[in-house]
Amino acid sequence: MSTPMELFVNEMRELFLPDEVYVMDGTHEEAERLANLAEKSTLEGRTVLKKLNWQEYPNSYYHNSNPNDVARTEHLTFVCTPTQEEAGPNNNWLNPNEAKDKMDGFFKGAMKGRTMYIIPFVMGNPKSKYAKNCIQVTDSIYVALSMRVMSRVGKQAIEKIGNSSDFFRGMHSIGDVNPDRRFIMHFPQENLVMSFGSGYGGNALLGKKCYSLRIGSYLGKQEGWLAEHMIIIGVQAPDGKITYFLGAFPSACGKTNLALLEPVLKGYKVWTLGDDIAWINIGDDGKLYAINPESGFFGVAPGTGMKTNPVMMKTLKNDKFSPTLFTNTAIDNSNNTPWWEGVSDKVPSDLTDWQGGVYDKNLGKPAAHPNSRFTVSVYNCPTLSCEYDNPRGVPISGIIFGGRRKDTIPLVYEAKDWNSGVFIASSIGSETTAAATGKVGAVRRDPMAMLPFCGYNMGDYFQHWLDIGKKVKHLPKIFMVNWFRKDEVGKFMWPGFRENSRVIKWMIDRIEGKVDATESEIGLLPKIDSLDLAGLDIDKEIVEKLLKINKDDWKKEIEMVEEFYTKFGDKIPKELKDYLLELKNKLTL
Repeated sequence: MSTPMELFVNEMRELFLPDEVYVMDGTHEEAERLANLAEKSTLEGRTVLKKLNWQEYPNSYYHNSNPNDVARTEHLTFVCTPTQEEAGPNNNWLNPNEAKDKMDGFFKGAMKGRTMYIIPFVMGNPKSKYAKNCIQVTDSIYVALSMRVMSRVGKQAIEKIGNSSDFFRGMHSIGDVNPDRRFIMHFPQENLVMSFGSGYGGNALLGKKCYSLRIGSYLGKQEGWLAEHMIIIGVQAPDGKITYFLGAFPSACGKTNLALLEPVLKGYKVWTLGDDIAWINIGDDGKLYAINPESGFFGVAPGTGMKTNPVMMKTLKNDKFSPTLFTNTAIDNSNNTPWWEGVSDKVPSDLTDWQGGVYDKNLGKPAAHPNSRFTVSVYNCPTLSCEYDNPRGVPISGIIFGGRRKDTIPLVYEAKDWNSGVFIASSIGSETTAAATGKVGAVRRDPMAMLPFCGYNMGDYFQHWLDIGKKVKHLPKIFMVNWFRKDEVGKFMWPGFRENSRVIKWMIDRIEGKVDATESEIGLLPKIDSLDLAGLDIDKEIVEKLLKINKDDWKKEIEMVEEFYTKFGDKIPKELKDYLLELKNKLTL
């Protein structure tokens, strides 16, 4: 009798009609074999993978994609719940039956002349009770190799799935890479994702945003846990004690830099557990525990360099586990290495740009695509925490939320309790860039940095956060940070980067009850003398401005939050409405 996994594979074979079927085993030999095959394979006239200079970047390969397929396509991403209200205004919605009919039409026979790769994988340590079993099918060897980096692929997954039918099903084909035939459909109730027409990571590596966040957040609500767009770090103090934090930041707010921070404070060390996704469960001891379900980094290349993120550069030049893939960067032909804006001060004279042409810097265009990426094993990271593979996860003492704001939000403040912390997280706003919207400085709300990734109605999601708070005996403290506040002439007041460790030290002191804080309308602010500013050339007056609460700015903030909340109608929990009213009243006194 066939197992549920075998039945699924047979069903996929009959639907996609591939010439060959290959089941991945996750071995080093397989990775080498597939990479060699990808070097000889073409897609739309482009070689799938090109071997790079292994002396500079060991075990590394280059991939450039179709110019129309370089980012997540949010407007073509749907959550297909039985009713539109379940998906909420934060998601595009399509009736599940209509969505399946559309996708089946695309899928039928889509892999003729191709190989169908069966990717059995586990998100999380297979030994963890929090891990999840998954299977994805794809006709992209690039996706197959990328999934091997980003998740635990192969025999261990097959053994864990066994005869069970409880596994995520991911159906993917690159099709003809036509934007008019590109859709990513999520079916939360069925633990299923269908994706067609894109080979880009967020659309095609279905264990990542699609499963770990959109489907994961829905499962978390059903099962009593949280799937979050968060970093996980352990901060070691000079006495050796490690305090674990989660951190959620919208794009362009320094999330990856914080995940791989080298503290400026003597004796402090940051250990990395994850740079993107956290699954958070309630432990038997009543604390929150977090695991990183991924096993790799899928990071933006531009802006990454030895000055901004030396740990990531060391990670990219390490070689312990899987091939490292560079996608849509430029190539320095003088030494066959990937190049992007920010990796060096000087632009090489002989560059091939991300579209394969000769780069002319006089045209004023970037050589690497602004969303060019690297895909690298987490085990290559020199600051990887020894607790990364702990099946239980790590106990969380603090949760950090942040956004990019030139005013209003102080450098750091602490929520007075869990519910006010949920309010802070639900109202995160970040100023947009011209590249994102065409408007500079417009505040875009991105609650918990999850707006594009919450797989159900965000009003219900806020309630789930509040409900989790009622079940946890030892709640972590919640903090809000803003590294990007500017002065009257538009200059950043806080130096950021490694200096952010000074703010984290204050958080640890607050968690351990070592320092007092000043009460304000919005929460608890640091006393200036409780921030460790030794060795930092910053005037006391600037620190005072960084921590200042401007009531007029905050009244405008409240109006914007009220407007945002109206999108969710009566789904906004009463606790958040009450806190909003309380804050409004405080600001009018």
